[in-house]
Amino acid sequence: MRVAAVADTHCTKSSQGALQPLFAAMSAAAEVLVLGGDLTDYGLADEARVLVNELTAARGTPIVAVLGNHDYESGEADRVKTILGDAGVHVLDGDVCEIQGVGFAGVKGLGGGFGAHALQAWGEDIIKRMVRETVDEALKLESALARLRTPQRVAILHYSPIEATVQGESPEIFPFLGSSRLEEPLLRYPVTTVVHGHAHRGRLEGWTRGRVPVYNVCLPLLQEAEPGRPPFRLIDLARLDPPVEQV
Repeated sequence: MRVAAVADTHCTKSSQGALQPLFAAMSAAAEVLVLGGDLTDYGLADEARVLVNELTAARGTPIVAVLGNHDYESGEADRVKTILGDAGVHVLDGDVCEIQGVGFAGVKGLGGGFGAHALQAWGEDIIKRMVRETVDEALKLESALARLRTPQRVAILHYSPIEATVQGESPEIFPFLGSSRLEEPLLRYPVTTVVHGHAHRGRLEGWTRGRVPVYNVCLPLLQEAEPGRPPFRLIDLARLDPPVEQV
């Protein structure tokens, strides 16, 4: 299976026609489209309706998505999810779906930082709540991966699970771009690959500690990396190493 992935489309109410060429190109190149969050710009239902119209250019190709932080901005995330779901998009939030024998598990994720610099649940309640929310997102991902029995599994997030793909951003904002806690489920359960967005100035790819490829599919980053080409990442799962059970 070939997967065409992009994140951070930031669809607005004035985006009519702007994204259709991208989605048409993705559909022509792959069997499944993956959208890694920040699908809308302000998280408005009207923006989601525009996006649904843009996605008609995908010509019926299955679409799997997660929401991003922008999709929560206006308090209409549930409506955004419903509008996309009614149009046939698999919007995952601790959920899974299986397409042509490949399993997909997805969560939004959250920040907190990486490795020794990760935020700890100590001090003010607001800090403890943020860490708890990140842990909850990681647990949702773990639960989803545990339910998949397919030979190949794709994990979809908005926030990064590793530091390597946010390198290039200002180090001061690393804690707001992802969390090592999101990597833990990827080490406990075998996945073939991981995609995320959010880090507009990050790096295109990196690897988990288990040597699983992680792709930053943020649209502005892809546009800068390959100007003149449709900004999406094409991942041929047949060319990736099969997932290996972690000990």
